[in-house]
Amino acid sequence: MLRQNTMPKSLIRASLVVLALWAAVAFAQQPPLNSPLLDHMVGNWVLTGNTEGTPTSHDVEAEWVLGHHYLRIHEISRVKNARGEPDYEASVYVAWNEPLKQYACAWLDVFGGLSAQSIGVATLEENKIPFIFHDPKGVLNFENDFIYDPKTDTWQWVLDGVTNGVHKPFARYQLKRASKT
Repeated sequence: MLRQNTMPKSLIRASLVVLALWAAVAFAQQPPLNSPLLDHMVGNWVLTGNTEGTPTSHDVEAEWVLGHHYLRIHEISRVKNARGEPDYEASVYVAWNEPLKQYACAWLDVFGGLSAQSIGVATLEENKIPFIFHDPKGVLNFENDFIYDPKTDTWQWVLDGVTNGVHKPFARYQLKRASKT
């Protein structure tokens, strides 16, 4: 005599659905980001330069996070505001979007208001990642180029506002490795 399966059919179906979802997520996950260029940004830096003509200096720390899927860049101004807080602070997450073959970054800073304008995309050029940001209508309105110089092991960040296709310098920064203390 055959023994009947005592497990309810609904439990079997639910288990199969969970298994299928788990498999879909496992197969959809991108591998850790392999970026020899971004590997050069890992570490502690001193950013100097000017923002709209005003000299500035920031401390920058970059590290791989979340299973090496994102490079997190933490930028904090050495200049303090009236409340004694850093004049500027940002956390930037840089990732690779495999289907689009582009880098993407989410730029989160003290100005708040996360929106589509906080997300930049870039197609890698030799030693350069030119992030472009669009306004809510999809029009290019800002560019931030990360440019690495392998001879000096330094980075430049070139930031421009863009209006009607015309670039206007916003900031020019140089990043040099922080001395170890």
